[in-house]
Amino acid sequence: MVRPWLLGACTLLMFGMNSMSPVGPQKVFALESQLQPPSTAGPIIGSTAYPVDKGVLEIQPFFILGFTGGSFSPGWRRVSAGKDAVSLEIPVECKYGLINNLEVRLVPSYVHNWVSNANLEPGRATSANFGGAGDLQLLLKYLFLKEDDLKPALSAQGAVTFPTGHHNHLNPNNLGTDQLGGGAYVFTLGLNASKYVPPFILYANLRYGMSTTARVDELPVRGRDFIRVNLATEYPLGRGWVALVESYSRWEVGTIFGPRSTQRPAALVGILPGIEYVAIPGWEFELGVAIDLAGKNTDSKYTPIFTAIYKF
Repeated sequence: MVRPWLLGACTLLMFGMNSMSPVGPQKVFALESQLQPPSTAGPIIGSTAYPVDKGVLEIQPFFILGFTGGSFSPGWRRVSAGKDAVSLEIPVECKYGLINNLEVRLVPSYVHNWVSNANLEPGRATSANFGGAGDLQLLLKYLFLKEDDLKPALSAQGAVTFPTGHHNHLNPNNLGTDQLGGGAYVFTLGLNASKYVPPFILYANLRYGMSTTARVDELPVRGRDFIRVNLATEYPLGRGWVALVESYSRWEVGTIFGPRSTQRPAALVGILPGIEYVAIPGWEFELGVAIDLAGKNTDSKYTPIFTAIYKF
C-alpha cells in the first residue's frame, strides 16, 4: 500500500526536476515566435510592410540634397555631365491609419535646383537656380499577411503622382532648373515585405510604374514604364542606435498601355549606408548617403538624406 505522503513527495520531486530541465524544442519554438523586433525607423529609400496603426498620424519630412557627379552613358560608362548641378528636395510624408491594416499617405514636396559652370555656347548664361512646389503623391498601403515564425509581413500599395510641379513655359536662361515636376500622372503598384531574423530586420520592395503622356514646355513627352527593386537591412546597435544598409535600382522598360516611348531606356543601381536614432518611441531620426554605382542614360549623383519621424 502506497502511503499518501510518499505519493505527494514523489509528485513534487518530479515537478521540480521537470521545471529545472532544459527547455525542449517545442518550448524554444514557442519563445522565438513571441520575439518582437526592436523599435526602428525603417528604411530611408525603401518601405516597411507595416502601415501606420489605426488613428495614428505620422509626419516624416525628408531633406534630400543631390550632387550631380556626372552622367552614365548608354554603355554604362561614367562621363561628364557638362555642368555642376545640385538639387534640394523636401517631400513631407503625411501618413494616417484609416482603419486596421490600411494607411493613406499624402506627400507634398518642395524642389530647388542650382546649375553652375554649364558648358554651353558663348553668350549664354552658365548658372541659374529655380525653386517651387514639386509633384504631389497620394498613396494607399494595405497589410494582407502578418509576420509569423516562417512568413514575412506582406503589404500591397498603390500610388498616384499628380503633375503639380512646374513643367510648362520653361525659360531657356534657367538651364532646366525650372522644371520641378515630370508633367505626367504616374500610377505605381507595389509589394512590400518585412521580416525579423534576429538580430537583423530585413525589407524588400517591388514597384511597377506607368505614366500618361506628359506636356513638358507644351511638347508631348511619353515616358517609359519602370520597375523598382529596393532591399534593406537594419542591425540594432543598442541605446536607440540602428545601422542601416539599403540597395536601390530602377529599370525602364517598354510601355504596356498607350503609345510607345521614344526615349532611351534608363537604368540606375545604387547603395545607401545610413544610421538611425530612436530618441523615444514615435520620435526618430535617420541619416544616410545614396551613392549611384552604375547606370545608363541618366545622371550619377551623391545624395545625403536626412529625415525625422514624429507620430501623434
